[in-house]
Amino acid sequence: MLTGENISKIYRRGREEVKALQEVSFSINSGEMVGIMGPSGSGKTSLMNILGLLDTPDRGRLSINNCYVDEMSEREKLQTRREVVGFIYQDFLLVKSMTALQNVMLPLYFAGKDIFRKRASDLLERVGLGQRLHHLPSQLSGGEMQRVAIARAIANDPEVVLADEPTGNLDSVSSEGILNLFHEINKEGKTIIIVTHNIELAKELPRILHLRDGKLLTGDEALATQ
Repeated sequence: MLTGENISKIYRRGREEVKALQEVSFSINSGEMVGIMGPSGSGKTSLMNILGLLDTPDRGRLSINNCYVDEMSEREKLQTRREVVGFIYQDFLLVKSMTALQNVMLPLYFAGKDIFRKRASDLLERVGLGQRLHHLPSQLSGGEMQRVAIARAIANDPEVVLADEPTGNLDSVSSEGILNLFHEINKEGKTIIIVTHNIELAKELPRILHLRDGKLLTGDEALATQ
């Protein structure tokens, strides 16, 4: 499903060179649920952006469904982001002036889907917000806003869901509810990749990729972080 081959990413700040990722190689199978953990500055966000085709490696290659991303046209990359990948963020990133229903309708509208209102309504019903369709984000709790974000992320029925600190702003009860939703989505065959600092959440994930200083830890190094 997703394969990284010696991926490296370097950022330059003036004369300073920051090695965000250093020859990271991995393979994530279709239908897996995988966590990405590591301290601040370990390269988690850089890796997530590359997985979501929001950024490109300076060296190495990423393939999705056996297709190398660097061989895709910009149009093909855009189509992949719309149809193959769904994004969930710590800060929800909902449009404040739009209702829950309108927020979930957005990706369907941009993808040119015809029956987007019913699809959005059904998804919100599924995540337990059937009575909150016409509420603005300011009228929702943190857990409810994240549920809207999850419904929006799966609106186009993506194969992969990328979640960046999805429970970072939530209490323990809301976090548990969000994790249960991820498990439900995963059981349907979707690949779930979660960046998290939450150790309790990580314990519920079948596999963890541990990053430190831009490198993927393996063997005893990875075990030492658990």
